[in-house]
Amino acid sequence: MNRRSTLLSLILLCLIVLSACASAAPTPTSSTNNASSSQSADPANVTRVNLNTASGDDFIAAIPGLGNRMVREFMEYRPYISIQQFRKEIGKYVDDTQVAEYEKYVYVPIAINDSDTETLQQIPGLTADEAVSLMSARPFASADAFLTKLSEYISADELEIAKTYLGGN
Repeated sequence: MNRRSTLLSLILLCLIVLSACASAAPTPTSSTNNASSSQSADPANVTRVNLNTASGDDFIAAIPGLGNRMVREFMEYRPYISIQQFRKEIGKYVDDTQVAEYEKYVYVPIAINDSDTETLQQIPGLTADEAVSLMSARPFASADAFLTKLSEYISADELEIAKTYLGGN
């Protein structure tokens, strides 16, 4: 009987310790690897990285809370030809809200004669209707011709950002 009560006491002690551990409040850490980070980007202050050319280190440096697993997923689906492709592929791993958060820090290069409206709308200040108007003006003979037409819709500052998003004809 003595062994039995000792064993029961030991089991009871373990249950108490486990219960205490399970109910303890987590302590804050300085880790930024939380994929559901609530930080949001101010588009005016963020330099986005090219999904097709950025290194893993570039992604880690640019996107708060991005872990190595997501870096691998970002790189696995290259080359991206549209922002919709990015949404579809990365949406396999995270919800739409998180994909939208990632989009604040990355872009798919714009092909002036091939990109769809959603990919064109990565350009700051460009609306869906304006993207459709740009598409109806195709083909553009050069990036300069595209930028001239684009300048009808967005500010000079936004145009400077747009120049960095161009990826090919």
